[in-house]
Amino acid sequence: MHHHPTRRAVVLAGAAAALTPTLPAFASTPVGTKAIQPYASYWYPDSLPSGSPGEGVTWRSLKSWRKATDADLAFNAATVPLARRFTPTPANPTARAGQARIQSLVSFGPTASNPSQGAPTADYYALTHWAYIDELVFWGGSSGEGLILAPNAPVVDAAHRHGVRVLGNVFLPPAAYGGQLQWTRDLVQKDASGRYPLAAQLVSVAAAYGFDGWFINAETDGGNTALATDVLGFVTELKALGAARGQRVTWYDSMTANGSVSWQGALNSQNQAFFQAADTMFLDFRWTAGTLASSGRKAEQLSRSRHELWAGVDVESNGWDAPVDWDAIIPATKPHVASYGFYRPEWTLGHLPASRTPADFHAADDRFWTGPSLDPSRPDAGSAWRAPAVAVADRSTVSALPFATTFNTGHGLRWYEAGKVTSPAEWNHLGLQDRLPSRRWVTRTSGQHPTVAFDFTDAWRGGSSVLVSGNPGAPVTLDLYATRLPLSKRTVVELTHRAEADVTVELAVATDEPAKPGAPQPYRYIPAGTLKAGGWTTTRLRLTGLSGTARAMGIRLTAAGALTYRIGALAVQDGPQVPCSPRELKAVAGSDGMRFTWRAAPGPVRHYELHRILPDGTRRFLGGTCQRAYYVPGPAPEQGEKSARFEVWAVGELYAASGPASAAHTW
Repeated sequence: MHHHPTRRAVVLAGAAAALTPTLPAFASTPVGTKAIQPYASYWYPDSLPSGSPGEGVTWRSLKSWRKATDADLAFNAATVPLARRFTPTPANPTARAGQARIQSLVSFGPTASNPSQGAPTADYYALTHWAYIDELVFWGGSSGEGLILAPNAPVVDAAHRHGVRVLGNVFLPPAAYGGQLQWTRDLVQKDASGRYPLAAQLVSVAAAYGFDGWFINAETDGGNTALATDVLGFVTELKALGAARGQRVTWYDSMTANGSVSWQGALNSQNQAFFQAADTMFLDFRWTAGTLASSGRKAEQLSRSRHELWAGVDVESNGWDAPVDWDAIIPATKPHVASYGFYRPEWTLGHLPASRTPADFHAADDRFWTGPSLDPSRPDAGSAWRAPAVAVADRSTVSALPFATTFNTGHGLRWYEAGKVTSPAEWNHLGLQDRLPSRRWVTRTSGQHPTVAFDFTDAWRGGSSVLVSGNPGAPVTLDLYATRLPLSKRTVVELTHRAEADVTVELAVATDEPAKPGAPQPYRYIPAGTLKAGGWTTTRLRLTGLSGTARAMGIRLTAAGALTYRIGALAVQDGPQVPCSPRELKAVAGSDGMRFTWRAAPGPVRHYELHRILPDGTRRFLGGTCQRAYYVPGPAPEQGEKSARFEVWAVGELYAASGPASAAHTW
């Protein structure tokens, strides 16, 4: 995209792929001099630039990549499968299912030196509004670092948990940004049999790393018809090979049929061959109401859906103040004309001052996706910003038991377990993000609507809880999850919560859909008692008298005066489940930290957590991940400690922990 990605040095979280390879059995070794921090992978197609790379940059050729020799694959391979989604009755009458969809192009951090599995900072684009997104593009690439980016695993794991596909990025930059036509030729080179070896390599990388395909952005000018023909053949083969592995291809409206780069802002005769070779096309920002209308008609003439076109919406600089002709894409009173793609919505983090907190970020991100009302059931009709919640029906993946959430957003100021701080350090790791409420936040009351937000000053588990605060003067019903959960006589719901003044709590469960879009959920209320001011309490409720399918869950709160109520966890289950233990924890030390690897626990696992046992017997949380490998920066001996003890355990869907696998490291 000719908007050059700004290289804001956001400290990054990451990693991505399918099944981790078997790892070399390295024993605990003395500290070496080699740096071993794993980073998200990036490549040039084949030939490397002249000269030498900058500090922290490694030049690699995609053509020479091999899964068997990828030393960081265990840290970069996503493990969460793509969840199936369903579409509940929309929260308002204007949000539509089956029409416009959203692709989101996000730069999570720099191309090089982007940590594979999170980082010790809470300042991170921890996006949570997955319910409105169809595909996420892991944006980046630069002529001096590398052009082909594999998404890091935490991003893919979080997206997949919410049913969102993630695409890697292939960026062939404009000459003004150092692009060289040789790189385009390298990408589309043919072997002796006329096949495109780098198309097969891209498919192999996505399969090994566990993500869902590629965004192809060919913006290096100077090509001719012969080169365009090779690019078209390459995209055709990439799509055919990828489709067999469930992968997808998006083509960016840049190169045209004669090989020149000429952004059309439309689907037309100059680029239709590339659209037909790909699954979807991202239309450059110069579209107009007229070119989008003609593009939609053209797609249908080609027997394709108009919603396979993403109209680019550039929010990198101005976010919700960006001037957008919304009626050209998603008219309020007629069928949607096309889908749309947000370019760089991480503006919701980047525009905030350096002193920003996670709570500041989520407040901005909620406004971007939900709109200024901050309640998708009560959209602000007068706003110039047409937030996704107003136009696009939300989706959910909460359709099987057991289901549990600790309202963990994937970053935090501390790490909590059972309400106690087990690490005082800031952190981010999107792979630890829970499935979160898709509608933020729907409250219904005859009094004053309270404020609802993720809160980072206290949590039951992970880094955050949901805080409901205000002085409503009447009962308040808060929607939490759209669900498709089968109910039986055994089904139990556990609610972990706390309050700062007495509040009467009821669990709200709906077994039918609302009467129409925007109508309240037809809840039945199950008393959970009066919660007194104090610490965290877990209330266990049987759903007596309810049968069929739970289609929505929420809570009703009644307080005499001021309301300050936190939800720390919600679990729905038919019986306890404890995961099996991982085995063979091993550690290897380098100059910058330690790599831990272990053998996976048999059976279902949500993620793994690594702890250090301190000399006084207390444990310190070091991190968690969905991979079977984890890097810890720079652990050092405690006073008088000759060897350090580490434990890893598996955590199940209900957050029960397995027994540990242990390892010692002699200093």
